[in-house]
Amino acid sequence: MASGADAKNGIVETIKTIVYALLIAGVFRTLFFQPFWIPSGSMKDTLLIGDFLFVNKMAYGYSAHSCPMSICPISGRLFGAEPERGDVVVFRHPVNGSDFIKRVIGLPGDRIQMIDGIVHINGTAAPQTPAGTFEELYEPQGPVGNVPLCRNASTGFGGTCIKDRAIETLPDGTSHAVLDVRNSRLDNTPVYAVPEGHFFFMGDNRDNSTDSRVMPPNGVGFVPYENLIGRADRVMFSAAGRSLFFVWTWRGDRFFKAID
Repeated sequence: MASGADAKNGIVETIKTIVYALLIAGVFRTLFFQPFWIPSGSMKDTLLIGDFLFVNKMAYGYSAHSCPMSICPISGRLFGAEPERGDVVVFRHPVNGSDFIKRVIGLPGDRIQMIDGIVHINGTAAPQTPAGTFEELYEPQGPVGNVPLCRNASTGFGGTCIKDRAIETLPDGTSHAVLDVRNSRLDNTPVYAVPEGHFFFMGDNRDNSTDSRVMPPNGVGFVPYENLIGRADRVMFSAAGRSLFFVWTWRGDRFFKAID
């Protein structure tokens, strides 16, 4: 039978193990990879509601926002590398402090404008090639239960929701899919001059994205370099239900899927 001292030592060792595990997890999350779950449809069809991924925090170096609740005692950015146009990035909203995920469209010094739904970068159009449609069920999605926007607006619950899909090619030759539902006020915008030290972000689901096309407090506006948290490279797995733990809703075709 174990003595009282042995039992006490066992409890102490257990507590130490838990503390060490939490410290290691905290260091891993702060320096290397941060888990992120996609809560909205603003990046369809690149990212779907329920996608679970790890954000590469080494890609752009570290700032105060690299730590939970932005508590890292860092001024500016350490070991910094700037994102490339087309990167999918998690960043801290400049005003409300939420974590957002969008695509980098404008770099410091760029001039960005939407004309008839086409992105123009420094006066050059990023052409879109029609690529069929994106279809999904018209039903509440994710834990919030929002329903998607559809081009066929009259579809009822359980019907097929349709969006036009196109491949957009940026000036450096990289390409990605974008979705379109309707003509909106954000299809034609003024010219946005991206300030030095800031970036311009847009969602791939263009008619259902709160991004840099609208200035704060209603939108994102220009995002400071120090607000970047990391690059999203790959979906680890994806759940189509209300929770990641509903394993019967996991999407079999999205395990370890690369993010374009």
